[in-house]
Amino acid sequence: MSSQTPAGLRWGIVGGGMLGLTLAHRLAAAGQRVTILEAAPHIGGLASAWSLGDVVWDRHYHVTLLSDSNLRALLAELGIEQDMRWVETKTGFFTDGRLYSMSNTIEFLRFPPLGLVSKFRLAGTIFYASRVKNWKRLEGILVTDWLRKLSGQKTFERIWLPLLRAKLGDNYTRTSASFIWATIARMYAARRTGLKKEMFGYMPGGYARTLEQFAATLNQEGVEIVLNATTDRLVAGREVRVLAGDGTSRAFDRVVVTVPGPVAAKMCPDLTADEATRLGQVEYQGIVCASLLLKQPLSPYYVTNITDGGIPFTAVIEMTALVDRAELGGHALVYLPRYVTKDDPTFGLDDDTIRQRFVDALSRMYSHFSPDDVVRFQISRARYVQPLSTLHYSDRLPSMRSSLPGVFFVNSSQIANGTLNVNETVGLANRAASELLIGTASTEG
Repeated sequence: MSSQTPAGLRWGIVGGGMLGLTLAHRLAAAGQRVTILEAAPHIGGLASAWSLGDVVWDRHYHVTLLSDSNLRALLAELGIEQDMRWVETKTGFFTDGRLYSMSNTIEFLRFPPLGLVSKFRLAGTIFYASRVKNWKRLEGILVTDWLRKLSGQKTFERIWLPLLRAKLGDNYTRTSASFIWATIARMYAARRTGLKKEMFGYMPGGYARTLEQFAATLNQEGVEIVLNATTDRLVAGREVRVLAGDGTSRAFDRVVVTVPGPVAAKMCPDLTADEATRLGQVEYQGIVCASLLLKQPLSPYYVTNITDGGIPFTAVIEMTALVDRAELGGHALVYLPRYVTKDDPTFGLDDDTIRQRFVDALSRMYSHFSPDDVVRFQISRARYVQPLSTLHYSDRLPSMRSSLPGVFFVNSSQIANGTLNVNETVGLANRAASELLIGTASTEG
């Protein structure tokens, strides 16, 4: 790739999440000079770590599948992939006020909320979705219509509808079938590795360790990482100037903006109307996610899906069903995510109110749980997390190349046939780096 692009161009990357870091890694390997401008006081974005008292772990829950080839290849380049730990996990369902295990075929067949016919239709839906190759066709079908047709009305109402509402809120009515296809395809891919088990992986030390190693590698490659570097506006001419809110600026030959579409559009007021619309119209789901350190575990399930109404969070993610408790000071770590629209009033609730609602719900779900079990409770809020896969979504994707000379856009909205996760993000960065390096060669010399 480096032979097709002049070496030594000055590249600025706005955003230091896993996308920006991977792009910087690829560009530096091609002989480019790269500076990362990250507005936060730390790198990592949605994959960043934080402190829960004396425990340092991921701000949001992440898991690696055996089939996550993009991420695993990157970890190998960083010299740490061999340290991954792989664990067989279990899945639970909270339905009709009771907790059920659904971790194997026998438990699935015994699952009381569904009759035998409904179970076979549900299994058939998942199997059929795993075999679909033409995901593009599914973009023209509403997920509600597709699932009702395949699974039947009862299975849709009992299983699919609560899960869609939990993940998408009221936006589930406008989401295409490609959303659920991508979700099923990723999980099935892990089982095609040869192990017919639900094997999930994690890095000892969490993403804090991964990001520390990533930063060290980038430093060795000559990449400059600037933290607390807010970007107010981009001005393109013979060079691209990145203007900060404090009036300072930096100049580059090329700038790649990796922040969410609507934010990127505001940074670039000189875009054409069509470009601004494509970036600004991308809808995102947000998240309000609580991290709890507990004295004792809640259940043996890594994820407990919730189909009952009245529970204020999407699911229960029991991280210590996967991660050794010794990593967490002997505590159990639980995530309680609530996926919402970016304007949801939950963002305006104070921490104490959210804590009261979430802890009360846990008390209703788990008879052995006591509020006194909570050692630490912290809340992370993010308005731009998952781009919403509406009908014919891929036809409206923002272009990587903009009309502004030297300005490019690479963000999660360009993941057209997958769900947002670190593996897909790394894959997007790999593809984008190739396009950027080849695509800019013709403009030089």
